[in-house]
Amino acid sequence: MSTDRYSSPLSERYASKEMQYIFSQDMKFRTWRKLWIALAETEMELGLSQNGKPVITREQVEELKAHKEEINYEVAKAREKEVRHDVMSHVYAYGQQCPKAAGIIHLGATSCYVGDNTDLIIMTEGLKLVKKKLVNVLAELAKFAEEQKDQPTLAFTHFQPAQPTTVGKRATLWMQEFCLDLEDLEHVLSHMKLLGSKGTTGTQASFLELFDGDEETIDKIDPMIAEKMGFSECYPVSGQTYSRKVDTRVANVLAGIAASAHKMSNDIRLLQHLKEVEEPFEKNQIGSSAMAYKRNPMRSERIASLARYVMVDALNPAITSATQWFERTLDDSANKRLSIPEGFLAVDGILDLCLNVTDGLKVYPKVIEKHLMSELPFMATENIMMDAVKLGGNRQELHEKIRELSMIAGANVKEKGLENNLLELIAADPAFHMNLEDLKKAMEPSRYVGRSPQQVEQFLKNVIRPILEENRELLGMKAEINV
Repeated sequence: MSTDRYSSPLSERYASKEMQYIFSQDMKFRTWRKLWIALAETEMELGLSQNGKPVITREQVEELKAHKEEINYEVAKAREKEVRHDVMSHVYAYGQQCPKAAGIIHLGATSCYVGDNTDLIIMTEGLKLVKKKLVNVLAELAKFAEEQKDQPTLAFTHFQPAQPTTVGKRATLWMQEFCLDLEDLEHVLSHMKLLGSKGTTGTQASFLELFDGDEETIDKIDPMIAEKMGFSECYPVSGQTYSRKVDTRVANVLAGIAASAHKMSNDIRLLQHLKEVEEPFEKNQIGSSAMAYKRNPMRSERIASLARYVMVDALNPAITSATQWFERTLDDSANKRLSIPEGFLAVDGILDLCLNVTDGLKVYPKVIEKHLMSELPFMATENIMMDAVKLGGNRQELHEKIRELSMIAGANVKEKGLENNLLELIAADPAFHMNLEDLKKAMEPSRYVGRSPQQVEQFLKNVIRPILEENRELLGMKAEINV
């Protein structure tokens, strides 16, 4: 690690080695060579010839294949200093290793043939890794929801106490957000295509020349290249580049995942403040340099921090897409080199953190019960009123009495710092015909969570388990996080 120049925190601290490799120079240049082989082999198989002789031979293609993994980086680097063109530098370097095939490398193609097709391939591989991690986050949350489906807890609207839910039911809300993201991801992933080889402005004019105007043969070029590179098809039309709208779609998927992770991490941070749920905290971890007792939600805070970056980063491809002139401009290049890789690296880091957090969430039932019981008397008043009516009371009169007594109990809590004594106040009022013991029977939390446990069971059965079964080969990931 160099200490005398800037290094990206995404590489040093947050993103996994797997995602970093996908966006590495090595991945890029190895893909270039595969694309050159696919092009040459396609042209050979389609019978490209001159005066009855093949322009590309099997021997040349085999030579290209024999050296595809042996990238001579130093030769390419030295050549680029001379010609100031990265693609032609690597064409030259490849040709040095393949003297028989040197003259036919990149035949009929423009730089975007390797550049843009490689970008599409890399984004596709990145989406596959993101999907794998997202599915594993759902698997961890499914375990947590199953374990906590019956644990009553205080629900909040406006971060004010509302009717109870269960800890497991709350987790299904996080999961549903991620399920929507998975749907979007799978849609975009299933519709990823290659640019193909359409020439300098997308008209295939170079191939019209190479194949002597044989349009039927030219129509076979893109499908054959796509198949060789593992894709079902190419985009049907293009300028020199594939539409930058594709980058926008991909970035929006990443931003959606970031937003879902941010929401979950915010909930966990608030719950940790309440001491009800806590993210993993290692034995020797230090929460604060000054306050040794603190257990800060560092992982959840980092999720939120990275997520904000990804959500804002999604604007870059959208603006780039909107400002492309005609068949191409080059003001996309520098922006793409930053926004797309760093969006993927950041989401990769987010999902690793989500895996780590959801795998080790700690629940504190006693604290949850204490908070719930302090508010439950207010929430039980409708049931109490119904029971009192059955004992002969007047519903309207009882409603007004409960309102008045609730105000008194609320003032005791907020103004005097006392415990909630609403039950005692109701027991002391003869209009209710109920003693304190009767009232306390109404304080069973499970009576007030509605169908939360059943909703968890149904959600896991009908939504999550089919997803996990369909993607079972992706399961089993664990995540390690840095600093």
